[in-house]
Amino acid sequence: MPVGDPAPAWYAAYTCANHEKKVAGQLAERDVEHYLPTFEAVRRWSDRSMRIQQPLFPGYVFVRLSLRERLRVLQVPSVVRLVGFNGSPAPLPDREIETLRRSLIAELGTSPHPYLKEGTKVRIVRGPLEGAEGILIRKKNIFRVVISIDLILRAASVEVDIADVQRI
Repeated sequence: MPVGDPAPAWYAAYTCANHEKKVAGQLAERDVEHYLPTFEAVRRWSDRSMRIQQPLFPGYVFVRLSLRERLRVLQVPSVVRLVGFNGSPAPLPDREIETLRRSLIAELGTSPHPYLKEGTKVRIVRGPLEGAEGILIRKKNIFRVVISIDLILRAASVEVDIADVQRI
């Protein structure tokens, strides 16, 4: 790696509405490491129902690259910008992307959730999400932990056993 070339990091790429899958395909064609978290939803029409994969965070695709390579992402049609502050893209912590990947195994029932900043902060102490931190909520007598991605103000909730979490 040349001197001065920062190490690759994860960034959130903001996309045009409903273009996340198209952007992910374009990134794959350009050999850009990316991650589009999805969840299974049931869509109902008057004549049928279908299970479809929808983006967990509408409008965002995560990319891993060094900032020197950012044009490879910004030149993809439907990519608006890399999310950041004062015109500079802000990297995401690797642990947030890893937690997202682990939370999306089917048996955990991950689904979108409104972003929450306040609430009981907990750490998962057992299971596939061990070490992940989030906010504990209760929905229809089922406990869930809301995992937040602060940079893009989005969150997802995952079902947990109350015995597998501890207050931080």
